[in-house]
Amino acid sequence: MFKIPFKQSLLAGFLASSAISVNANTFEIEHLPKMQSAGNITVSPNGKVSAYTVSTPRDIMAGDKDGRADSHLYMIIDDADPIKFIGGHGSVSALQFSNDGKTLYFKTKRDDDKNTALYSISLSGGEASKVFEFETAMGDYAMSADGQSLYFVAKEKDKAEDLSKKGFKAYAFEEDYRLASLWMVDLAGTDPEAKKLYDQGHVSSFELSNDGKTLVTAVAPTNLVDDSLMQRDLVFLNADSGEENSRVDIPGKLGGFVFSENDKHIAFNAGTDIHDTSDGVLMVAKTNGDSFTQLTPDALQHVVDVDWYKGDILATVHRGVESMLVVYDTNGEEKRTLKTPDDIVVRSVDVGDDEIRFIADSPMHPREVFKQRRNKTEKLSDHNAWLDDLDLAEQTTFSFEARDGRNIEGLLISPKGDAPAGGWPLILTVHGGPEAHYSDGWLTRYSNAGQFGAADGYAVYYPNYRGSTGRGVAFAKEHQNDYAGAEFNDLVDGVDALVEAGIVNKDRVGITGGSYGGYASMWGATAQSEYFAASVAFVGISNQVSKFGTSDIPNEMHLVHSLKWPWEDNWMNLLERSPIFHAGKSTTPTLIMHGEEDTRVHPGQSMELFRSMKVRTDTPVRLVFYPDEGHGNRNAAAQYDYALRFMRWMDTYLAADAKRDDPMPEFDLGMAERLKKDEDDK
Repeated sequence: MFKIPFKQSLLAGFLASSAISVNANTFEIEHLPKMQSAGNITVSPNGKVSAYTVSTPRDIMAGDKDGRADSHLYMIIDDADPIKFIGGHGSVSALQFSNDGKTLYFKTKRDDDKNTALYSISLSGGEASKVFEFETAMGDYAMSADGQSLYFVAKEKDKAEDLSKKGFKAYAFEEDYRLASLWMVDLAGTDPEAKKLYDQGHVSSFELSNDGKTLVTAVAPTNLVDDSLMQRDLVFLNADSGEENSRVDIPGKLGGFVFSENDKHIAFNAGTDIHDTSDGVLMVAKTNGDSFTQLTPDALQHVVDVDWYKGDILATVHRGVESMLVVYDTNGEEKRTLKTPDDIVVRSVDVGDDEIRFIADSPMHPREVFKQRRNKTEKLSDHNAWLDDLDLAEQTTFSFEARDGRNIEGLLISPKGDAPAGGWPLILTVHGGPEAHYSDGWLTRYSNAGQFGAADGYAVYYPNYRGSTGRGVAFAKEHQNDYAGAEFNDLVDGVDALVEAGIVNKDRVGITGGSYGGYASMWGATAQSEYFAASVAFVGISNQVSKFGTSDIPNEMHLVHSLKWPWEDNWMNLLERSPIFHAGKSTTPTLIMHGEEDTRVHPGQSMELFRSMKVRTDTPVRLVFYPDEGHGNRNAAAQYDYALRFMRWMDTYLAADAKRDDPMPEFDLGMAERLKKDEDDK
């Protein structure tokens, strides 16, 4: 049954908190805090124990304190049911087993800790104990085979006196020159003290060889985000002295890397060249060498994770909206594909002995732990069993032919039953990047309507427009030097295809997305306003000229997106590809939301569009800022608030009798009444 109510009853319902309810049989916004997500999988050397984390959101409606999701530690021993080893509030991360498999190391920050520190816990039980705490937060780390030497990444403490309490809070922008170095500490002593091992650049991550003799580190020239994205190289070091053995000049973006079992090679994923938008190509280098081989530069896929398996490279590969585990030899030959179920998407993998464990999700559940052995896959965890009691909407692949003949894929979540006359209203959901892609797994989150959108009567479509990853380097580069060009044609053509198929109503189409998806939502609300009856733009780009001067990734913008600097006869092109340039013709009611602490897309981008629409049109427009949030909301209250405002905006302007000049919904969500009602219901 079509559930979106008429505008009048809908607004009345939102203004009266007592009208809020959760349908017991469908997924609703109030279910979001119940979703748990497995990750950070690591397998003991003998393959018998798997350790992983489970991200658990705070539920403020159930009385939890506001904050980021908590990360709990779980173990699976001999494929038995998972056991929670560490819970409570806080974050557990960076899991690593000792060489004998009897101890698990992890990072966390406990009550008495000043910084994130390294802890260990015995698999036989007992309390976790602190291994080492540095003067600043520890980043990546590795323990020697004998457990006596600890290597880790960290910055030195700022030696300047803190005068902020006296009112002196001035700082020089991008002049914190403290680089993250590689440190080593001998844990055998009574009072272990760290010594700097390598400081010739900004170290972000590293791997210790199995024989303990060599370190390979990812090093950027500075600590700027832009350099970490575009200028990291691989540096091989002597593990005892920190002396540089060799350096591999990486041509573009760099992903993860890992030593082979015999330490002769490292496998990694990276970009093919400085203009490659992502790090999706499989590569291999000889240890302590200065060159590498690109194994899959022309493959129509995206490598998201790498490990070693019986002397070969095990790659987690995404092809289109699907995934697979592919085994390559060091020459790049695709030896075989390990069979995994068609209805899951593999995200990351780890190997112990010959046991393969991986994290995967599906249209029916968020990320869980699986094992793969002898071409048989078994699900080992079920942290979202409660979803089995819900009547989830169907998720299918919907492909269409763009106006130039290019085939474009996307994922469609549609309401139960037959579409009403004229089609469902549509929420077109555009991913960021654009160097990203949607896979056929779990898509619902606070800013992606997915299941709760379908439960409320919307079709929700997730297109992998050109510029997306998952279909090879050439496809991902097709958006370059063409902001809002062919890539946006794909979005409009996808809507037209859904309309032609009788699935959606062309007069009731909303668009949303974050970051580059926010840019698409702003562009759709202005330059292409005739196509969209509502827009919700999150941390979006409204002015490509000022974006260059206010973002922390100007080089990345130039090298993999625009291919020209603004001053290279490009000012007007960038301006004309900016939503503010077209704001005067907007008739699309637009809700703009942004984190106040965003450094990737400055909050001023949202302010510019808001002001341009406010001054130049009578179109409904609202700007909502989230204090203490950055490029995406992390805290529970901000996520809940976002989801409510997002859906209320769509409901208001996509309802059956809605008009574009209808008044905006009240700003007040009645949150106090909601919280009080929840307390009364307990």
